[in-house]
Order: sequence, then structure tokens, then C-alpha cells
Amino acid sequence: MTMAPKQLSTVLLAVCATFLALAAPLLAGDPDMLQDFCVADYKSLNGPLRLNGFPCKRPENVTADDFFSAALALPGNTGNPVGSAVTAANVEKLPGLNTMGVSMSRVDYAPWGVNPPHTHPRATEIIYVLEGSLDVGFVTTAGKLFARTVCKGELFVFPRGLLHYQKNNGDAPAAAISAFNSQLPGTQSLALALFAASPPVPTDVLARALQIDGGLVEAIKSKFPPM
Repeated sequence: MTMAPKQLSTVLLAVCATFLALAAPLLAGDPDMLQDFCVADYKSLNGPLRLNGFPCKRPENVTADDFFSAALALPGNTGNPVGSAVTAANVEKLPGLNTMGVSMSRVDYAPWGVNPPHTHPRATEIIYVLEGSLDVGFVTTAGKLFARTVCKGELFVFPRGLLHYQKNNGDAPAAAISAFNSQLPGTQSLALALFAASPPVPTDVLARALQIDGGLVEAIKSKFPPM
């Protein structure tokens, strides 16, 4: 029996909707939780058991404080060479985030301060500017830069895993809040990964990759203490 075009369209729409519903958990930053909550039991890390995440506290030991944090209330110390400070509120600091698939950070910037190029391998980031104005951008795997200025009250999205940065473009302090679709998005700084890894990335590899002299590589490495 041949379906009418209208019936065929309805069936195809239903199939697509079903596929997207089934695929959604696979696209999330973290696995879906299977209970109301799973407050991280940090003490379990002293034992032999290791999980992708944290084991759960027993429900009778959970309190409201497990879901509370004032970590983002105060500005971070931007008195460092790059002029920025990132304060994280992830599952390592807030146990109630375990299995929830979300986290946040506060980023403070000194005048003209930079949050240097970095990636979040496990999450997409959306940034909201609290104060000031930022020049932001990310680079795709094809090498294309997407960049613009983001002002107070505005948002910008950095796709998961792509190299990105932010710079305060003014002579006054700035601040922003970042949200992630992972309880522990991870952060890999480009400069630290290349020049402060332990053990170090071989100098000749970096010299060839960056097309610079090995002596210059060593000079750059001297500015970054090993991680």
C-alpha cells in the first residue's frame, strides 16, 4: 500500500522526533542521573574504588549545605601576569552538582586582562558579562576565528572543545559568569599544555611545530613553572 504524501511526512516527522529523543542523552555533556540526586562523597576517594565522577553519599547524610556555595560571590585575585582569575563552582567544590551535568565559573579581569587561549574538553560554555566589555573569540577545527565584542548584559557561546579566549578591552575591571553543560568541564590552557607539561614536551618537537629556534622554546618554557 502506498502512503499519501501527508501521511509519509507525518511518519518521517515522528521518526525524526524519536531519533532526537533517543540521541539526546548521548549528546549531553555528562550521563543522565538515575536518582533525585547523588551528592559527591569525597571521602570515598581515599578508598580503592574509582568511578567516572564521584560515588554518592548515603541519603541520610545529605544536607542542604551540599547544594550551596558562595564561591562566586567575591572577585578573584587578578594580580598575576595575565590579569585574570577564574573561580570555579564545579563538582570538586560543590558536591550537590554530582551527576547534575552543570557547573559555573566566575572570571574576573584586571584592566586589559586576558583569560588566555584554552579549551574545555567536556563542555560547551556560555558566558554572561557582569561588568565591563570583553573581546572574545574561538577558533574552529578548520582554523576560522569567530570573534566579537561582548558588553555588559550580553552572552556568547564557546562550542565544546574549541580553543577560545577572552580579553578585557577597557581600563576598568571586568567580570563574567560562565555556565557549562558538565559538572567538571575541564580546562586545558594552550600555553601551559605546550610549555609547562610534566614531563616536558620535547623542545625539538615544539621548535619544529612552531617554526622557531630551540633556544626561544627554552626561553618560553622558563616563564612557566612545571604543572
